[in-house]
Amino acid sequence: MSGGQSETKIGRKGIAIAALLLTASALALLRPAPAFSQETELRGEVSESAILADQQRKARQLRAQGSQDQNAPAAAAAQDTTSTSYQPSSPGAVPDDDQTAGATDSIFDQPQATDDPLAATKKPAKPRRPSTASQRAQDAKAGTKANTKTADKKKAKKKPGDATDGTTTATIAATGNQPDAAAADDDGSNRRAVTIDSVDKQKLDPGQERTASIEGQKVKPEDDPFAAPGVKVGTFVFRPTLEQGFTATSNADSSSAGKSAVLSETALRFTATSDWRENSALITGYGQFRNSVSGEKINDAQGRIEGQLNVDLDNELRAIAKLGYEAAPESASSPDAIAGVTSQPLRQTVDGSLGLEKSVGKMRYALTGAVSHDFYGDADLSDGTTVSQKDRDNTLYTATLRTGYEISPALTPFTEVELGRRVYDQRLDTDDFARSSKRLGARAGVELDMGEKLSGEFSVGWLREAIDDSRLPAIAGPSINADLKWSPERGTTIGLTGKTNVETTTTAGESGDILYSGRLTGERQIRANLTMNSALGLDWRDYTGSDGHDMILSAEAGLTWWLNRYAGLTTRVRTEKLTSNLPGRDYTANSVYLGLKVQR
Repeated sequence: MSGGQSETKIGRKGIAIAALLLTASALALLRPAPAFSQETELRGEVSESAILADQQRKARQLRAQGSQDQNAPAAAAAQDTTSTSYQPSSPGAVPDDDQTAGATDSIFDQPQATDDPLAATKKPAKPRRPSTASQRAQDAKAGTKANTKTADKKKAKKKPGDATDGTTTATIAATGNQPDAAAADDDGSNRRAVTIDSVDKQKLDPGQERTASIEGQKVKPEDDPFAAPGVKVGTFVFRPTLEQGFTATSNADSSSAGKSAVLSETALRFTATSDWRENSALITGYGQFRNSVSGEKINDAQGRIEGQLNVDLDNELRAIAKLGYEAAPESASSPDAIAGVTSQPLRQTVDGSLGLEKSVGKMRYALTGAVSHDFYGDADLSDGTTVSQKDRDNTLYTATLRTGYEISPALTPFTEVELGRRVYDQRLDTDDFARSSKRLGARAGVELDMGEKLSGEFSVGWLREAIDDSRLPAIAGPSINADLKWSPERGTTIGLTGKTNVETTTTAGESGDILYSGRLTGERQIRANLTMNSALGLDWRDYTGSDGHDMILSAEAGLTWWLNRYAGLTTRVRTEKLTSNLPGRDYTANSVYLGLKVQR
């Protein structure tokens, strides 16, 4: 009984297996063959869903193969009943994977080349379209994921020739085998397809990237939008300024006998700054011309040009050279002015200096040599005669040694000693006085360097010039010099200058005088295109050998309104008054100026 039941169970199981195999074979026969079964499996980019389907198909085939090994007799009977698969007649054709029941190759495997003459021909891969709408939707969704992964992987650095698209990466991950790059290059059919999307995702060469627009960039505002831009001349930046206007004054020549007039004034100023890498040079100059439009007749001109060269030498040694030329008519208020002239004679000055500065630790040393030569033109009198002034021509030679100690970068006290000699072109003047003299001076002061807030120097001392002629007393007195700039706030600059000059004379029995000049100036930028300036002046002249003195007070205020960067309107008012204890020297002069200023 048990044996019969066992045989019955075995028979039933065999019949069931045979029925399953027959059903599978029938389904395979009923499945429609692809219309393009002759085409080679050359594809473009493959979606992840297709990769997953291929892996699942392989697994099913492996399981089926295991079952066939266990049931060899049943499998042989089933194979006898299956129909013969389609065999293409054309050489090089590859059968479809679904027409071979026992196929284990992947749809991604390269077909084996036979004797096809076109097998070595390299042509671009032809992508296969999805067969259904649902399949196309799945491929599109999977392609989006693949593109995202590809973009993330492009951030890593890759060698030339490495695979960078999602298809090759996914294939390596699925099979676990690294493709041979050399073999891929030799066989054109194994090259990955380069699509438009993959080209767009590649990084551009940094040199080929589009530059951002100028409008979108942040531009730093200028400190002074109405400052002169300048003109490039060789290695210098040249900034010229031309000013033309009219002055109405109550005293045209600033003398005790001066009369009112309307003057046409033309002023030309310029600066030229070097654009060198190490050393520097600066050239400045001005020229002023005045002509009477009405009132007292005035026709004069004055100007100055000066150049400075700074050269940095080795071992913290610095050289500074200066050279200048100035020409101006003699002032009508000068103690040596000649009365009764048609026009004041011209005074010319040529000066120059050479200095060396040396730093040793905190010690500062400076040695400067200077030369200044004054020569005077002849005076034309109203009666037609001419008075020569050659006996006033002289040259001053000076040497100054300064020693300082740097307490801090902002504070450096110093002392200096000055030695000099004044030599007249004519040993004796018209009155037989030997006017040549020896000069000696000593000063103590401090240098300040606090950046834009406060900078400059201030010194006081004593100055003496002894004349060779024993009949004339030496010119001596305190010496005060200053050159300071202070900026209490942005847009405001206050300056203080002070000078001590020895004025010589050829008047019989007189040695000369000491002139102290001081100026307090202020400049305020009210708006970007509106600037206000003011000045207060005090001059004190002390005559040697007498109690005579002159005091000159002056005040000035002006405005400049810039129409644009190149042109502006300017105006100023000025008053000046001289009071003296000597007869015939007092005067008062008031003036108003209005003009146009042009700069480049």
